[in-house]
Amino acid sequence: MNPLVDPFGRAITYLRVSVTDRCDLRCIYCMSERMRFLPRTELLTLEELDRLCSAFIARGVRRLRFTGGEPLVRKGFLDLLRRVRRHLGESLDEITLTTNGVQLEAFADALFEAGVRRVNVSIDSLDRETFARIARRDSL
Repeated sequence: MNPLVDPFGRAITYLRVSVTDRCDLRCIYCMSERMRFLPRTELLTLEELDRLCSAFIARGVRRLRFTGGEPLVRKGFLDLLRRVRRHLGESLDEITLTTNGVQLEAFADALFEAGVRRVNVSIDSLDRETFARIARRDSL
């Protein structure tokens, strides 16, 4: 299969995959107080996400980064990572995650077991009061 190439002739080897629009925070710049989420029926299933990732890997993607919203709130997300892990060491170099970190302690071991070795934690402030004002929650 031919590799994916952008209009400038560069090989596309990195893909960000958003698995949900939901989040466990309600940051003022991202979500309204009465956020309307996509109906679950409009989201790709875990099986569809696995097939999509596999298709991109077959076309030369070497690194996957899972994002959201907050990917750790997606039911079955770890199962998706475990499925994608089968490509590691062959055609996939890396599985990474972007998270707000709120649930990271609870998921850290399972993420490692699923093949995640790098995590990007997005955080708006280390000041508890500022964080709570921005996130509308005291989850620092």
